[in-house]
Amino acid sequence: MADVSLKEAALIVGVVAACYWNSLFCGFVFDDVSAILDNKDLHPSTPLKNLFQNDFWGTPMSEERSHKSYRPLTVLTFRLNYLFSELNAVSYHFLNLVFHVVVCIVFLKVCKLFLDNRSSIVASLLFAVHPIHTEAVTGVVGRAELLSSIFFLAAFLSYTKSKGPDNTIVWTPIAVTVFLVAVATLCKEQGITVVGICCVYEVFIAQGYTLPTLLDTAVQILRGKGSIPFSMLQTLLKLIVLMFSTLLLVVVRVQVIQSQLPVFTRFDNPAAVSPSPARQLTFNYLLPVNAWLLLNPSELCCDWTMGTIPLVESLLDVRNVATLTFFCFLGALIVFSLRYPDNSSKTVLMALCLIVLPFIPASNLFFPVGFVVAERVLYVPSMGFCILVAHGWRKLSNKSVLRKISWVCLAAVLFTHALKTLHRNWDWESEYTLFMSALKVNKNNAKLWNNVGHALENEKNFERALQFFIQATQVQPDDIGAHMNVGRTYKNLNKTKEAEESYMIAKSLMPQIIPGKKYAARVAPNHLNVYINLANLIRANESRLEEADQLYRQAISMRPDFKQAYISRGELLLKMNKPLKAKEAYLRALELDRTNADLWYNLAIVYIELKDPAEALKNFNRALELNPTHKLALFNSALLMQESGDARLRPEAKQRLLHYVKEEPQDANGYFNLGMLAMDDKKDMEAEAWMKKAIRLQPNFRSALFNLALLYSQTAKELMALPVLEDLLRYYPDHTKGLILKGDILMNQKKDIVGAKMCFEKILELDPNNVQGKHNLCVVYFEERDLIKAEKCLVETLALAPHEEYIQRHLNIVRSKIASLSAMEQSSLPSEGTAAAEEKKKSFQNLKEVKNEKTTTQSAVDKNKEHSKNKKLTEKNSVDKETPKKSTKEIKDIEKKRVAALKRLEEIERILNGE
Repeated sequence: MADVSLKEAALIVGVVAACYWNSLFCGFVFDDVSAILDNKDLHPSTPLKNLFQNDFWGTPMSEERSHKSYRPLTVLTFRLNYLFSELNAVSYHFLNLVFHVVVCIVFLKVCKLFLDNRSSIVASLLFAVHPIHTEAVTGVVGRAELLSSIFFLAAFLSYTKSKGPDNTIVWTPIAVTVFLVAVATLCKEQGITVVGICCVYEVFIAQGYTLPTLLDTAVQILRGKGSIPFSMLQTLLKLIVLMFSTLLLVVVRVQVIQSQLPVFTRFDNPAAVSPSPARQLTFNYLLPVNAWLLLNPSELCCDWTMGTIPLVESLLDVRNVATLTFFCFLGALIVFSLRYPDNSSKTVLMALCLIVLPFIPASNLFFPVGFVVAERVLYVPSMGFCILVAHGWRKLSNKSVLRKISWVCLAAVLFTHALKTLHRNWDWESEYTLFMSALKVNKNNAKLWNNVGHALENEKNFERALQFFIQATQVQPDDIGAHMNVGRTYKNLNKTKEAEESYMIAKSLMPQIIPGKKYAARVAPNHLNVYINLANLIRANESRLEEADQLYRQAISMRPDFKQAYISRGELLLKMNKPLKAKEAYLRALELDRTNADLWYNLAIVYIELKDPAEALKNFNRALELNPTHKLALFNSALLMQESGDARLRPEAKQRLLHYVKEEPQDANGYFNLGMLAMDDKKDMEAEAWMKKAIRLQPNFRSALFNLALLYSQTAKELMALPVLEDLLRYYPDHTKGLILKGDILMNQKKDIVGAKMCFEKILELDPNNVQGKHNLCVVYFEERDLIKAEKCLVETLALAPHEEYIQRHLNIVRSKIASLSAMEQSSLPSEGTAAAEEKKKSFQNLKEVKNEKTTTQSAVDKNKEHSKNKKLTEKNSVDKETPKKSTKEIKDIEKKRVAALKRLEEIERILNGE
C-alpha cells in the first residue's frame, strides 16, 4: 500500500484551502439552525448521556417527531466547538474544512490501491474541488458526512490488511475494521455500508475471483463433483464475521430508534406516498438525476423536496428514457467489472461499489427518506465517480493522439469545478442568499419560497416576507405551513382580520372528522400549530377566550401527546383566572416531558397565582436544575426570594440575579433588582451603583429613578436626589410619590416653600383625595404663617381621613395657635405696640420652627392589593407644653422610618404594576 507523500498532502491542503477559504465567512444556515443554534445538547450544562439518547437535532429518539438520525459522535464535535467558541460560526466551518482535507488525503491513499500514482492524485484533486461537496463542507451539518467518510475509508484501509502471507487471515485488522465501522455509523448511518465494500473487495480483489469463476465453482459443488476450496472457506469465514458484526450493529441501531422509522409528510417526499407505478418510476428516475449532478454540477440547490422534481406518473413520460439509459450504462459497467479479472475491471468494480453501496440508504428503494434529492449524500458516492473519471482519463492520456487533449480537458474540469465551488460557497453566507440561489434553480418548490420568507422575517422585513409566503401558497395551494406563515406575517403586520382568514384556510386543510366513520389519520405536530396560532390570535380579544380554549382542546383531541397545546392552554387558563385548571394542563404536559424547563417554570407561575410561594420556588428550582441558564426562572425566582422577606434567601437571590445579568446584560431590570437587594442589606454604595447602571441602560426606568432618589434621601444626600427626581418627573409628571419626595426635600432642605407648594398642588390636581398631598399642602400654609388657611385645609383633610389621629392632633395645634395669637392681639395696649409686635414676631417664629415629623408611608400588603397611609406632620419645638421638643436622635429615627416605608411602597408598586 503506497503512502501519501508530504508534497501530495501539501498539494491537497493548498487546493482545498483555495476552494473553501470563503466558507469561513458563512454563518449558520438552513439545517444548521436546528442542529446548532437550537440544539441544547451542545451546551456544557446538558449531560453527555443526552447525546446518546437524542437524535442529531436534540430531539429524544422516543418521540414521534424525532428524525431518527442517530449521530452522537458528530454532535459531540459540535459540542467541542461550542465549548471553545460557543456559537462563533468560523470555528465550525474551519473544522469542517480540516475534516474535508483529511478525507481527501485518506481518499488518495485508497485510490493508490487501484490506480497509479498520477491517476490517484487526479482522482483526489477532483474529489477535493467537486462543487457537489459544498453542502457537505460549507454547511455545518454536513460534518456528519465528513466524519463518517473518514472512518468509512479508514475501516476499508484496515480491512485491506486482513490478508496475510499464503492467504492466511489476520484478525487484528478485521477487529479494527468492525470498530471503525461502528464509529462511522455513529457519525452517520451510511457508514455501515463500508461492510459491503469490504465484502466485494475480499471476493473480487483480494481473492481474485470473477463472476464466471464463482458460478462454475457453485455449479460443480451443487453437482457433487467438487468441494469448497480452502481459500474460499477462509473467505467465507471472514465474510461471516463481517456480516455478523454488521447484523449486530443493525440490531443495535433498530433498538435505538425503538423499531420505528421516521415519519415524513408528503411534502418532504411526494413520491413516497404516491401510488404505483408513479412511486417506482419516480424513484428510479431519481438515480440518473443524481448521476447528472455528479457529471454536471452547474445547477445546485439546497432543497429538492416538494415539487422540485415532478412525479413520473406514466411509462410514456420521456424522462423514462434517461432512467433506461442510466441502467443500461450501469449494467454494462457491472458486467465488465465482474466478468474480467484484469486490473481495469477491478478498478471499475471498486468505483461502482463506492458509488452504489453508500447511496443505497438514500435511494428510497428500500425505505422512504425525508428528501427527494440531497447533494450532501453524494459525498461518498462521488469518490467512486472520481475514481472512474481518473481511470478513464488515464486510458485516454496513455494514447499519444489524445494525451494533450486529455490534459487540457482535465485542467479545464479542475479549474471550472474549483471556481464553481468557490462561487457556490458564497451562496451559503446567509439563509437569504442560500434560498435565493435555490430559487434560481427551482421555482416549483414552495418550501424554498417559505424559507426566503423566513429569512426576511428574521430581518423584520415583514412586507417582503409576506410576498414570498403568498407565492408559496400559490405554488403549493395545499401547503398548510405556507398558509400558517401568511397568517403569522399578517399578525406581525397587525392585520388581525387577514391573519385569521389565513389561519382558517390552513385549518380547513387539516384532516376533518367525518361523522359516523372511524379512520386513522396522522397529523404532523407542526401542522397542529395552526390551532395554537389561531387560538393565540383570537385570545387577544377578551370576549373570545372560550373560543380559543376550544381550539386548544381540539388540538389535544387530535393528538393527546401534543405538548405545546397543553402549555398554551395553561397560559390561557391563567388569563381566564382558572389557575387550578391551568395547573392540570401543565401537569399533563409534564407527564409527556418532565425534562422541559419551561413547563416547570410555567407551573411555578401557577403556584404564585395560587398564593403558594414555597411550591412556586420549588418549581423554579426544578426548572433551573434542567436549565441553569433559564433566564425567566433565574429572574422570577430571585424576585420571589427577595419578596419572601427571609434574609437567608438573599445571598442566593443575589447570585441568581448576577447570573441573570450575565445572560441578559442589556436588561435594566436585573440591575435594578440587584440594587433593591443591596438596599435591603443596607449596602448603600452598592445599591447606588446598581441603580445607576439600570438607569444608564434605560434612562426612563421609573422605579430605578425613584428608588435612587429615595436612597439619596435615606443617606442624607437629599440635594443629590433632586436632579434624579427632576428626571423622574420629566418622564412621569404624574408620579405622586416622586412629587411628595421632591416637595419634602424642597421644603425641609432647600427651604423652598414655593417649589414645595407647587409639588403638593400638582398632586391634588392629579388626585384631589390624596390625603398625604393634601396634608403636606396644609403644612405649607402653616409655614407661610397662614393659620386660617392651614386650619381650613386640615379640616378638609380630616374629612377625607376621619380616622387619622395625627390629622386631628395637628388641627388642634393650629387652632391652639390661632387662639393664642387672638388673645395676644386683644390684650395688647396701643402704647405697647412695639412690644406687642415683637411678641407676635416671636410667636410666628416659634410656629415656623414646628418641624415636619415626616411619617410618610406605612403599607400593609397582600398579594393582590396595596393599602397605604401617607402621613406628613409638621411639629417642631413650640412654647406649648403639649408639644415637647424632639431630640436629634428621635428625629433621625423618624427620618429612617419614613424613607424605609417609602422605599418599600415603591417596591411593592413596581411588583404589582409589573415595572
